Amino acid sequence: MVIQILVAMVSTFAFAVLFHVPKQEYLYCAVNGGIGWMVYCVCINYGFGAAVSSLWATLVLTLVARVLSAVRKMPSTIFLIAGIFSLVPGSGVYYASYYLIMNELSKSSAKGIETLKIAGAIVLGIIFGLSLPQGWFNRLGRIAEQLRKNNQKPDENG
Repeated sequence: MVIQILVAMVSTFAFAVLFHVPKQEYLYCAVNGGIGWMVYCVCINYGFGAAVSSLWATLVLTLVARVLSAVRKMPSTIFLIAGIFSLVPGSGVYYASYYLIMNELSKSSAKGIETLKIAGAIVLGIIFGLSLPQGWFNRLGRIAEQLRKNNQKPDENG
């Protein structure tokens, strides 16, 4: 599972580069993607299905993106879109299309329905994560800023 999380972080980092995220935010995007994939793997290991695991992973990923947004003073979409990259069911779309072209309609519809459930779960996770008041996250940003100010060394001139 550790290797999977590291691969998710590297792929999220690469997507952040392609998405033209500010360079100082690459690492935070990668960590967010790794957290999302870790939650997904934990849910799968506890017996949840792919759709429910995607829902929980997306919810956690969205909340972390909002915290990072408040602390780093950046839009949450920077962390959310890059972080969600590893959860998007691209292989499901591919296999549904492949089975359709190969005229295996039962496999195509099964894979297509599974992919739609995962995509719907991702959407619900984002909606639930974005429905919380922004003030909660702004408070965390103010706390982080206060901690940064307390840790700064005073100027040598005064």
